[in-house]
Amino acid sequence: MNRRLLSFFLIGVILFTFTGCDTKKSDDTFITRTSYMLNTIVTINIYDSTDESLLDGCLDLCRKYEELFSRTIDTSEIARLNRGEITEVSEDTAELIEKGLFYGELTDGAFDISVHPVSSLWDFSSGSENPSLPDPALLETALKKVDYQKIGLQNQTVSFAVEGMGIELGAIAKGYIADRIKEYLTEHGVKSATINLGGNMLCVGTKPSGALFRIGIQKPFADHSQVVGIVDIDDLSVVSSGIYERYITVDGKQYHHILNPSTGYPYDNGLVSVTIISPESADGDALSTSCFCLGLEDGMKLVESQPDCYGIFIMSDGTIHYSEGLEEQFQIETDLPVYASRTVSTLLPIPVSRASATVRAAMASTTTTALGTITGS
Repeated sequence: MNRRLLSFFLIGVILFTFTGCDTKKSDDTFITRTSYMLNTIVTINIYDSTDESLLDGCLDLCRKYEELFSRTIDTSEIARLNRGEITEVSEDTAELIEKGLFYGELTDGAFDISVHPVSSLWDFSSGSENPSLPDPALLETALKKVDYQKIGLQNQTVSFAVEGMGIELGAIAKGYIADRIKEYLTEHGVKSATINLGGNMLCVGTKPSGALFRIGIQKPFADHSQVVGIVDIDDLSVVSSGIYERYITVDGKQYHHILNPSTGYPYDNGLVSVTIISPESADGDALSTSCFCLGLEDGMKLVESQPDCYGIFIMSDGTIHYSEGLEEQFQIETDLPVYASRTVSTLLPIPVSRASATVRAAMASTTTTALGTITGS
């Protein structure tokens, strides 16, 4: 395995792409296309081709899969399945459901694609003027319909053991779509590109000069321009799940969108975010959410059990933990001391809400330039 460089200045989870000031001119020349779909900003950059029809093809794939997987598009397969209108789904939808069920087994239900009856009761949209919590009685009823083990999948036929069950693929779909876009690009001869789907970044190869792609990780609860982590990667995926992008505040308390299928309320385990580096973006997508749901200890065990996958966990007390083996596969550069094989201390063990000014003052500035902004999972 080729050694890849990981430069980490600590904290943050939202992803950016960068061009360094020392890269060759050919690396700064690329074709690009940006669109709003999949409920986020999608940006495709291609560095070794001038064929803009490839960009159109990438966005067409996004539309195709959104029309299959979205639970909010009335005509999608998932929406129709949830309404009981169909039982037969496409090969792609069946494949994604199968992967979701796999992660349900892997996490003993902490990751559960049958959470739809519960998630549909919550509104985390930023446009909500008067956010409110779900009715407790409705939530209690919905919880009885949540259990991934009661989803049947036989080839492309889906069944529910309990009436009113439904599927939510939002925690894994973008990763799957990114992998399909990468397949499309490589089949058309592209060897250098970035696929940016919200909190999911997937790189195709390296830059034309051989330079690695630089992926910035944003500080939680900070402005999108405040990047305090840099990962230099080659042909890998970087996916983050966190509590800082989609949440509501009710009576002074924040409620984020990563829901516990056992309680119907957001997980409260001290984690702020989990970032996963992996070969496949679908696995990174599912793992980032799964590890978040499991919490630091069990989440760390999970990512360490997966081949060629690495995790970075940020806690609400200001500490950052990385999975075993990450330091062996990547060169880690940090201004702060490494206190244990799996833990790097942040500047101060303080809540994120109080860390911003302190961290900003102490961190060395980076000389990179942001090309695009994407939101977290």
